[in-house]
Amino acid sequence: MSPNGYDHRNLLPSLREGNQKAFEVIYDFFADRLYRYVYRRVHVKETSEEIVQEIFVSLWVRRESLEITTSLGSYLYGAAKHKILSYIRADRVRKKYAAEFTLFSLERTDNSNQELMELKDLQQAIDERISELPKKCQTAFRMSRIEHEPIQRIAERMNISNRTVENYISQALKHLRLRLTHIIPPIILQLIWF
Repeated sequence: MSPNGYDHRNLLPSLREGNQKAFEVIYDFFADRLYRYVYRRVHVKETSEEIVQEIFVSLWVRRESLEITTSLGSYLYGAAKHKILSYIRADRVRKKYAAEFTLFSLERTDNSNQELMELKDLQQAIDERISELPKKCQTAFRMSRIEHEPIQRIAERMNISNRTVENYISQALKHLRLRLTHIIPPIILQLIWF
C-alpha cells in the first residue's frame, strides 16, 4: 500500500532532495503502523516510541544515499526489525537524547562513517543553540531532555518551582525551533523533544 495514495517511487526522489512534505507524507502514513509493529514485540511504550523516532530520524539523515530496492514499507519494517533485535540483544531500554542521533549502532555497515559524521554535525549545531540560552534555562532543559528528569525532580534540584521549570523548558523549545528549522525540519524537532 502506498502512503496516502502516493507511489513510494514518486516520494523517494523528493525525499532525497530534502522535500519535507514528502517526509511528512511518509511519516503520517507509516508512524502509527510501525509503532504497533514494534510495540507488539517489545511491549514497552517508551522504547517503541524511541525506535519509531529513530527509524524516521535515520530516514531523514540518510535520505540522499537511500537505496530502496523493494518497497518503502518493506524498507521501514526491515529497519524496525533490525532495531527490535538490537534492543532485545541489549536487554535494556536505550534511553537517549534523540538530537544526538546515537541510536545508530556501531555494528551498522552501510555508510556508517558518513552517517556518524552527519550526526555529529547535527549534534554540534544543537549544542551550540542550547548554549545560547540563559544558564538556568539550559540547565532545566538539559535535565529534562538529556537526563530525562521529571519536572518535580528538576524543581527540587534547582530549588525553583515546577512552574518555573516548565517555563524554562518552554522557552528553550521555542528558541530551538526558531534557531534550528533551517537545518532540521520541524517534524524532526517534534520527534526529538515533544
